[in-house]
Amino acid sequence: MRSIKLNAFALLILIGFVFQGCSKDENITTGVNEIVGNDNDNNGNNDGENNNMGATTGNDLVFQWTELMLDLERYAAGMRPNASARALAYIYLASYETAVPTIVGQSSLDDQLQGFRIRENEIPDALNPQIALNACFAKVLDHFLLNVPSNLKSRIGELESRLENELDNDLSDELIRESKDWGDYVARQVIEYSESDQAAETQVLDPQPRSYEPPTGDGFWTYSDDPERALFPYWESVRTFVISPDQTSTVAPIDYSENSNSAYFAQMTEAYTVNNAAKNGDDEQLWIAEFWSDDVEGLMFSPPARQLSIANQLVKQYDLNLAETLSMYVKLGFSLNDAAVATWKYKYQYMVMRPNVFIHEFIDSDYQTNLYRLIYWPNPSFPGYPSGHSCFASAAAGIFIDYFGSQTSFTDRSHEGRDEFQGAARSFTSFEQMAEENAFSRIPLGVHVRMDCDEGIRLGYEISEAVNQLDLFRNPG
Repeated sequence: MRSIKLNAFALLILIGFVFQGCSKDENITTGVNEIVGNDNDNNGNNDGENNNMGATTGNDLVFQWTELMLDLERYAAGMRPNASARALAYIYLASYETAVPTIVGQSSLDDQLQGFRIRENEIPDALNPQIALNACFAKVLDHFLLNVPSNLKSRIGELESRLENELDNDLSDELIRESKDWGDYVARQVIEYSESDQAAETQVLDPQPRSYEPPTGDGFWTYSDDPERALFPYWESVRTFVISPDQTSTVAPIDYSENSNSAYFAQMTEAYTVNNAAKNGDDEQLWIAEFWSDDVEGLMFSPPARQLSIANQLVKQYDLNLAETLSMYVKLGFSLNDAAVATWKYKYQYMVMRPNVFIHEFIDSDYQTNLYRLIYWPNPSFPGYPSGHSCFASAAAGIFIDYFGSQTSFTDRSHEGRDEFQGAARSFTSFEQMAEENAFSRIPLGVHVRMDCDEGIRLGYEISEAVNQLDLFRNPG
């Protein structure tokens, strides 16, 4: 059952609003009823008119584009995790802005995002939002998913053409053209807005800059060879959408110590013990570690994109309408983006080393992480504290809780059927439980200690709390 907040939201947008031109016999309401309200009653029956909606509803369209995004993002070299989180924010900002003229009670975010501009006079008199969304998704995926092999990226055009053929049945040429032009316009405005963030544009093209050399000190993270050079070391300067890193709080890590009786040494000992027990036992802990890894380009999508995979499944499970879906997705994208910026600020502020470096020197020189089986380098190429996985997990969980309530009965099938690693589906009874398992999976994987995960979880919820306050509704005055 959806939360009270979600039910209120559905009531608010129950009445449809349709942009109409001079001619009223051109089926210009196609798809709008599905967007602005929940077509289905509790039994899944549609009591309204068909309105020539065809087989592809608005939510089906978003689902298919998101699934394609997940397939392609897996191969987007050099993006994970920060550039991926940023791309998701802009992709789903564009989709929200494309559909929002057809959603009663909701408004563009252009007055809340400095430098972002959507001109109302560009909105066509007649608008089919599904046609518009199809054009928009094609353009923003092509722009924001970088370094994807051309034979795979061609699937963007293929999906756009297939969906357009399904959607344009019985629609006038004018309606199709104006709707496509609107989707294209919004996509261009979002792309232009993204390009005005020069700090991000520069770093996306040079994620491991040779200009950065890490400071030295006891317990500080460093690299041992070029493949491990600092990844996105200047990311704290990237644009945020809701909460800047300077507006977040931070808890300092446990003090570095080589004393075997210290709290720091205990954290490293736990990582060593749990990693090896998972490896030797080949049990649920190894399953958890690999299920949530999402570290490996070409094998899995990135940790931020994993949250969109979860969201796509939740949309189906909770039977959201398109207005609810796009509203949740834009908040989810913002939360993940802002989580990446804050987390990377603190990573390079505290410079906490990865556990295997400490373990090699003080506990076991033969130690290997469980990640090493899946990747050519034993560690992610950035400091450990706070954990990015953990922050992404709670930054997303906070959004899910706000929409659905804390309790759930959810099975994550993101990697179901994969045999290169343990990806069998796992089930959860609350979103907090799912986020915590994601966060603390980094310990049996061998790449984080507990304090990294604790702080990542805390920071992510702080960010999602701010994003949940984002006002998507028009001021009645």
